[in-house]
Amino acid sequence: MNILGIDTSCDDTSAGIIADGRLILSNVVHSQIRLHSPHGGVVPELASREHLRNIMPVVREALLRAGLGMQDLDAVSVTVGPGLVGSLLVGLYYAKGIAYTHNIPLVAINHLEGHILSIFLEENTPLFPFIALTVSGGHTSLYHVRGYGQYSQLGQTLDDAAGEAFDKVAKILGLGYPGGVAIEKQALPGRKDRVKFPRVYLSKKSLDFSFSGLKTAVALYIKKWRETGIEDNDVSQADIAASFQESVVDVLVRKVMMASERTGISTIVVAGGVACNKALRDRLLKEAKDRGLQVYFPGPQYCTDNGAMIAFAGYRRFLAGEFADLATDVRSKYPISDLPPVKA
Repeated sequence: MNILGIDTSCDDTSAGIIADGRLILSNVVHSQIRLHSPHGGVVPELASREHLRNIMPVVREALLRAGLGMQDLDAVSVTVGPGLVGSLLVGLYYAKGIAYTHNIPLVAINHLEGHILSIFLEENTPLFPFIALTVSGGHTSLYHVRGYGQYSQLGQTLDDAAGEAFDKVAKILGLGYPGGVAIEKQALPGRKDRVKFPRVYLSKKSLDFSFSGLKTAVALYIKKWRETGIEDNDVSQADIAASFQESVVDVLVRKVMMASERTGISTIVVAGGVACNKALRDRLLKEAKDRGLQVYFPGPQYCTDNGAMIAFAGYRRFLAGEFADLATDVRSKYPISDLPPVKA
């Protein structure tokens, strides 16, 4: 069974093909980083136009690498939300065209489910249940994952996502876009305890996140640093980057550990673009080892948006007979709690 997965939820045009739910035949991603870098972030209108230019070549390349033709596909799965409406529409309507023309099922996928299930693209996979942290430019949430399609939200960001905070701070520091990679690189020679940026934990029992206050605190500090020359007091830009990164990592790790304690679940999965961050990975692995927990990370190619994870999620929904019709529309906001459970 060959499933094509398409994702155009933000600024990456991606397509991947999975055979029988396990074998990754192809995974093609066209990045728009160069297009959006001058703006310091994703410009929705530009992203939509770029998806229009690239959706056909990307799908064609995915088929070519898989050694398949459209006639060999058993279904096409596509992200319908959450995400940028204009971007989502490009992927959905192209997928609808494939489904209609080749008379194959259309499977509508929640982008966050794709990220949660991306760990199953790896050889070493977790058993259910597990705690999932999805952390990216658009999302920072904690889930109790009981099985395929069985997700209970434990916490979410109340304002900015962690990845968005990385992008904004990188822009203020003049480090470019995407911010996560830029901040991580800049932080390497820095001292993570040099600047005491705030950690927003909210209430003692809360598993929610908030990064807008941290972002503001860093922005104000940098403004003062530049105006008064605090650099003469042995504070470098690398110190600022490292201290900011440490603040984000502290909050993410503490919330994950709290979720594990509260649920009694000893398995943790971390997914999304920020899951590539080495400081976050190292800290989680250390904390998990100290507490006897297991942590799983998808490979970097499956942390960022990709078609393979949408193909896998589509495969699970396909087995359950959950098909979408041609009237299906996109959803800019799509709570994962709206999803029905699927068969194991």
